[in-house]
Amino acid sequence: MEVREIDLGPRPVPAADDFGAPFWTAAAEGRLLIQRCPVCDHRQHYPRALCTQCGATPEWEEASGRGTVHTFTVIRQNGAQPFRDELPYVVAVIDLEEGPRMMSNLTGCSPAEVRIGMEVVAYAVPIGEGIALPFWEPAP
Repeated sequence: MEVREIDLGPRPVPAADDFGAPFWTAAAEGRLLIQRCPVCDHRQHYPRALCTQCGATPEWEEASGRGTVHTFTVIRQNGAQPFRDELPYVVAVIDLEEGPRMMSNLTGCSPAEVRIGMEVVAYAVPIGEGIALPFWEPAP
């Protein structure tokens, strides 16, 4: 996953709690992580303390950074900064190649071009000290 230095303006910074910190710091290094259960092999995202299938302790696994759009919405109204300066923008649920789904912004195309089933790739944008947000764009 490519890390891009893009000025996103002031944004809310995710809490790097015990469960999510590895995800955010890996993104800053250009890696997209998901959790995998060593007992039942279930893969999951967002980070949790327990496997949602069997209750074992999950481990981190690097994902490919490729997926397809499962569903999406176009945000046309948002009065909060910095988002009002980005209108309209797309929030999508991405089916990762590895199985889990991830919600994020889809960029790099107009909202009218986004389609369910569209192939996408991840990239990361640093937003704080050692933290980056994954974004998605159409696959080349």
